[in-house]
Amino acid sequence: MARYLLTRLGQALVIVILVTLITFVILHLLPGGAARAILGKEATVQQIAAFNHEMGYDRPLWEQYALYLRRLVQGDLGYSFQLNQSVTEAIWQRLPKTMLLSLASTFLAVVVAVPLGVVQAVRRNRWPDYTINGLALLAYATPIFFMGLMMIILFSQVWPVMPPEAPQGFTMAEVLADPAGLVLPTLTLTILTVAVYSRYVRSSMVDNLNENYVRTARSKGLSEGRVIVGHTLRNGLFPVITLLGMYLPALFSGALVVERLFNYPGMGLLFWQAALKRDYPILLGVTLLISVATVLGALVADVLYAAVDPRVRLKAGRS
Repeated sequence: MARYLLTRLGQALVIVILVTLITFVILHLLPGGAARAILGKEATVQQIAAFNHEMGYDRPLWEQYALYLRRLVQGDLGYSFQLNQSVTEAIWQRLPKTMLLSLASTFLAVVVAVPLGVVQAVRRNRWPDYTINGLALLAYATPIFFMGLMMIILFSQVWPVMPPEAPQGFTMAEVLADPAGLVLPTLTLTILTVAVYSRYVRSSMVDNLNENYVRTARSKGLSEGRVIVGHTLRNGLFPVITLLGMYLPALFSGALVVERLFNYPGMGLLFWQAALKRDYPILLGVTLLISVATVLGALVADVLYAAVDPRVRLKAGRS
């Protein structure tokens, strides 16, 4: 198991370095450059050249990347001239708000998706299965910005029960002071996540319902509810554990659109504004954080999977 974890950590480190390299190269190859975005349209050629020299943007690309990695090892993510603050400070001001939105939507999605997936598996190829599957496909195929707009129109205009804008403020206390403003952004993310999770739960449950241990449990006279909840559901949730770790990039991309749509001051809105202003340090810092969180989420999912499934644990121990 220790060898397995070390191998996975080594793979995670390589992935993070590759992500930073690819992101760094793409950002610095974009036309226009950061100098023009920061200094403005009226900046002269001499001013742009002086800024690029001061920031090291006139050096070879490999040298810029090596300097970035050296600063990164020292814990320096850079400085945002657009926000006039360090990247670390900008991220930590907004990260808790995005975590609140993402964790709330994920929790609600799991609570809703697991029962729906179980109902689909138990009633497969019947009208409950067809109905839930059709609604899930519709929700999955709907662009998240369109889903958010429909939420705003329905619950803020046609039936004005919720505010159309998310809570504003830089502190968690200010955000939590307006819980009604969190409802529509959270529901928008939840609906999309439910559509994904319910299909995974259904597929896993159908596979497990055809296993021999289910027929053995039924032959012993166990009730159908005990067979489903006590035996099949536990094994059926293994793929969902892995999905929770691997779904983080999709969740962040959804949060980016939702935060922009509802003007929610989180990581997604920060990334969006940085992209518009070519704020390279912010873009690199947020991308690095998401890549690290993604590989760590996948690693935690693998460890949890190995901990609850003896077959995986045995395989890992042999490797």
